[in-house]
Amino acid sequence: MNAPSSRAALPVLSAVLAFAVCAPLLGRGFVLSYDMVFAPRQYFVPDAFGVGSTLPRSVPADAAVALATTVLPGDIVQKIVLLSAVFFAAFGAGRLVPTEHQGTRLVAATAYAWTPYFAERLFIGHWPLLLTYAALPWIVGAGLAVRAREPGGLPKLVIACAPAVLTPPGGVLAAAVVVVAAGSRRLRQTVPIALVLNLPWLVPTFLDAGGAFSDPDGVTAFSARAESWGPALLSVLGLGGIWNAETVPESRAVPLVPVLTLIVVAVAIAGLRPLAHRCGKAPVRSLTALGVLGVLLASLATLPGGDTLLTAATRYVPGAGLLRDAQKWVAWWALPLALGFALAVEAAAAKLKTAGGRVGLVTAAVVFPLLTMPDLAWGGWGRLGTAQYPADWAAVSGQLGDRPGDVLALPLSAFRGFAWNADRTQLDPAPRALPKPVLMDDTLQVGAERIAGEDPRIGDVRAATSARELTDAGIGWILVEHGTPGYVDPRLLAGATPVWSGDWLTLYRTPGEPAVKAISWTPALLANGVALTLLCVAVLCRMLPMRTLGRGRILPPRKE
Repeated sequence: MNAPSSRAALPVLSAVLAFAVCAPLLGRGFVLSYDMVFAPRQYFVPDAFGVGSTLPRSVPADAAVALATTVLPGDIVQKIVLLSAVFFAAFGAGRLVPTEHQGTRLVAATAYAWTPYFAERLFIGHWPLLLTYAALPWIVGAGLAVRAREPGGLPKLVIACAPAVLTPPGGVLAAAVVVVAAGSRRLRQTVPIALVLNLPWLVPTFLDAGGAFSDPDGVTAFSARAESWGPALLSVLGLGGIWNAETVPESRAVPLVPVLTLIVVAVAIAGLRPLAHRCGKAPVRSLTALGVLGVLLASLATLPGGDTLLTAATRYVPGAGLLRDAQKWVAWWALPLALGFALAVEAAAAKLKTAGGRVGLVTAAVVFPLLTMPDLAWGGWGRLGTAQYPADWAAVSGQLGDRPGDVLALPLSAFRGFAWNADRTQLDPAPRALPKPVLMDDTLQVGAERIAGEDPRIGDVRAATSARELTDAGIGWILVEHGTPGYVDPRLLAGATPVWSGDWLTLYRTPGEPAVKAISWTPALLANGVALTLLCVAVLCRMLPMRTLGRGRILPPRKE
């Protein structure tokens, strides 16, 4: 414990954790589970930039994946994302903890990466949130450098934030950590950085503020839930409590888990004092307060009056739908919990008299998260797997051509269950697999509740009784997906022309000329351009020797 181990221990452990989670997913094929949908090639459709008819919930993530899949196959991009999320979460937390002991770094790595938050967001398919979670330790490290006015701190902060701002929730999580870590004296630098990096989704959201409302019924449906005999608040304190019971590891229901959660929280709180001594009281207090805020926001709908407050906000405040599925905000609590736990273990080990005892305690702390939640390993013990898209999808993509009009995906349902993906629940892949905008019914069934979707055009589709009426609604194509539950109204197909048919898909062309609404691309492209320019400038600042450039030329180092 007292002698630092090899510096390779932390990256090696981080890699081991990444492969322990993702090993069965590394063969060719796609992991298609709930909201996690990658395609062989994604396209720069309007919804990827937030200028379509839906809210910009996956902006600019879809555009980033579309860009990446112009270079690499989509399944390779997905595997890089998943491996990177686990690796950099563990590696970042281990690097961040202020210690000279490698054992302490290893404790922080597993305490941060191997968590219910990571498992539940992986199983539900929220890969952008996984990248945000992995980026938070790096954002804190860069923010502390900015607070200390270290050279190159601001460019480092911009680069650290880049993986975190791929969706609105990730952007908000990152922005709050940026402000807190860098401190109030650097608000003039950090607030503009956070705003610019979030412009890709902020601009389309404010331009369509009238349509940025969500169904208030979703507050209750998406509220945190208890995973064992304790209340939802206790599950959230342990970084769990996601609303979807089907994505919760079975180990979270073990009766001992709430007791272990209280013990871990108590140990972590004890470790916050040495953390504050080494990092400074102000940043640690701010990060801890932000973590407590995350716990309260995540649990708010389950607390007295919280449901009413969130329902009113969702009904009357544009964009307040971000507060639904509030358990995601508990990510703020993960870092104080992991760092405090690691330093408390270090302090306890230092009091032991024998080297064997110290090594044993640290080793037990490292493996503790793995033992209490073993079902994150191996893709959730087989919960996740890979699948290949049938050739029908490539054939349909080639048939769409230049004819105007959106594609209507039938049956009218957001989620599918295909035999070629082992009947796993998955989001309809059509919006990401086809080169044209796809209209699907985004109404969600959560238990016995139906949560209204956010695409205003779906009402016209539901009211349509013929293919001609779909044409008038801007639909140029109808895609019928076979082998998945749902009803297809035959009246919608009666006047349509079959174009291509296979085992899994049938494509129809609607009659006449679709009424296509003009799209203004300029604001969205400008917003993305500004954010991308800031990132490029930050990368250049980190790569180039700015001090010598400031004198107009690059000079070799002087010999002493």
